[in-house]
Amino acid sequence: MSDTPSRSGDRAASRQPIWARPERGARGPAPTHSRDAIVTAAVTLADAEGLAAVSMRAVAAALGTGAGSLYRYLSSRDDLLDLMTDRVVGELRPYPPAGDDWLDEMLLVARQQLALYRAHPWLIEVIQRPSGVGPESLAWFDNCIRILQPVRCAVTAKFEAIAMLTGVVSLFARSEAAAGSASFAGADLAAYPHLVAAFRQPAPPAPRTDLFERTLRGLLTGLLAASPEVG
Repeated sequence: MSDTPSRSGDRAASRQPIWARPERGARGPAPTHSRDAIVTAAVTLADAEGLAAVSMRAVAAALGTGAGSLYRYLSSRDDLLDLMTDRVVGELRPYPPAGDDWLDEMLLVARQQLALYRAHPWLIEVIQRPSGVGPESLAWFDNCIRILQPVRCAVTAKFEAIAMLTGVVSLFARSEAAAGSASFAGADLAAYPHLVAAFRQPAPPAPRTDLFERTLRGLLTGLLAASPEVG
């Protein structure tokens, strides 16, 4: 019998998450690149030129090879995006050490996540893709659950809080990326009396915490403190 996988076997393998598959296919010549080197080249390209610049052909060119050779390691660009996402999520390590206040720890986690979006703006475009969850993403989620262990509430509330935290962080990252794109400058507000009145109000004293922290403190406290305790 031949040890070459069948076409149906290839299709079945390609449906597995990329992390559950071998580093490269069984067919073809000996590998000249590693999966790690491919992902590194793709992340570098995305950081420099944006996600649209990341194609199999462009990554192959950066490695000095042909696009076809990458298919010995990946079945599609989606595989590449999954690996890129998990790679940069790994930059959230080392996780904050255990502290006395779970809320402060979660805020530090959120600030690290926001810094990651700033370092890799393309991550905002791919983080919500319906794809397999990689080992680094699972480790990050596991760390969040560790931080929330002292909180007396249902585990479903903790899952919801982590998801909402991630959503708020990505919202702030998107707002930063779009800063200056929308403005009332030059608009005739005469027909909008509530806006006119709002702009005429004196500026309040600067808050002691920034909007990011105030939002997350209110959100996490509301979601977790209001949740029924585990019996």
